[in-house]
Amino acid sequence: MLHHVELWVPELPSAVRAWGWLLGRLGWTPYQEWEHGRSWRLGATYLVIERSPALKGSEHDRMRPGLNHLAFHAGSRAAVDELVSEAPAHGWSLLFPDRHPYAGGRAHYAAYLADSDGFEVELVAGDEPPSS
Repeated sequence: MLHHVELWVPELPSAVRAWGWLLGRLGWTPYQEWEHGRSWRLGATYLVIERSPALKGSEHDRMRPGLNHLAFHAGSRAAVDELVSEAPAHGWSLLFPDRHPYAGGRAHYAAYLADSDGFEVELVAGDEPPSS
C-alpha cells in the first residue's frame, strides 16, 4: 500500500485551492497544515502539497522524467462527469477533450485533468463495461 505522495508546487494557495477541492470530492480529509504545505488523508495514505523553501525551479513538466500523473478511483461514470463539469471552477482543465471520456481507450472511462501548475490527474470510473 502506498504510504504518501509529496508534490512540490511553485505556488501554494492556488495548489491548495485546486487539490483541496479535488481531494475533498474524492473523499480525502484534511490531515496536516503548516506554513509551507497541506496534506489530505484517505485511509492510511496521505498526499502532501508543499511549497518547499528548498524548491529549485518554478515549473513542473509532466512530459519530463519524473511524475507524469496520479490516477484516482473516482466512483461511477456519473461521478466522473460531475467532477469534470465542476473542475474548471476550481483550477482544473480537461486534457484530451477530443477523446474524452475514452482518452485511455474505449474500455476505460476516465477524465484527465491538469491544474494551473501542470500536474495531471486521471479520474477513473469504477463502473466500466466488460470488453467486447
